[in-house]
Amino acid sequence: MTFSIIVVCLNAGDKLHETMESIREQTERDYEVIIKDGCSDDEVTRACLSAYESAAGEIRDGTGTGQIRVYRSGDTGIYDAMNQGVRCARGEYVCFLNCGDRFYDGGVLRRVKEEIGRHGADKAADARRIYYGNIFECQTGTLVQSNPVIDDFACYRNLPCHQACFYDIGLLREKAFDLSYKVRADYEHFLWCYYRGGAETVYMPVTVALYEGGGFSETGESRKKSRREHREIVSRYMPAGKVRRYRFIMILTLEPLRTWLSRNPATAGIYQTIKRKLYQ
Repeated sequence: MTFSIIVVCLNAGDKLHETMESIREQTERDYEVIIKDGCSDDEVTRACLSAYESAAGEIRDGTGTGQIRVYRSGDTGIYDAMNQGVRCARGEYVCFLNCGDRFYDGGVLRRVKEEIGRHGADKAADARRIYYGNIFECQTGTLVQSNPVIDDFACYRNLPCHQACFYDIGLLREKAFDLSYKVRADYEHFLWCYYRGGAETVYMPVTVALYEGGGFSETGESRKKSRREHREIVSRYMPAGKVRRYRFIMILTLEPLRTWLSRNPATAGIYQTIKRKLYQ
């Protein structure tokens, strides 16, 4: 099996259905779906979960090999739930699709599988990879292109979000998400993969997900915590001199202004267009 799609859920209501429908629409059927539910107690979510359990694992009757498995268990938060989902996964590559996020269209998994096959010839037998693409940000209505080259500065400033990534399952089994980080555990894990896990990163010109945004990590208090965790994480993986240099670059390039432009619906489109041209 190529893909394990892990959907973390807690009282998500109709958002769980929206996410699952985007998976049901995939023309590529070589995948499984793992719904890790944190013991939801709202009626809409429980009804959705019961419907998927009653389907006996078939996403579409008689049309493919895709399987749904629902796991209900307590957890300490989203990253603990993601870790639990990984322990149940059987696919070669793992994708995390949060409730409310959706695949961009019905051809995403097909195109990703084609990219994996296209790059497979130059992959060493023992190599592990993270394939990643772009997202479409729903709140600003803009396409956000991921950095096509992952290097030290990209690791400091501009990594792809986990909804755009397909992780070799070996990387996730060797190191789980660090639960001491409440907002940036996925960021810390990516840096571990790049600097210590021996991961190769491969950019795909594929728009993977419709990213809902506006979640816990984007609240005011969480942004403060995110900055604190970022400082701690980069100090674990980068020399102090390099970190200081990158911080100075961010000051010179007016990071707060650029962040505001990228999040403002009135300016985000222009900002992202310029960024795509710079990448090209």
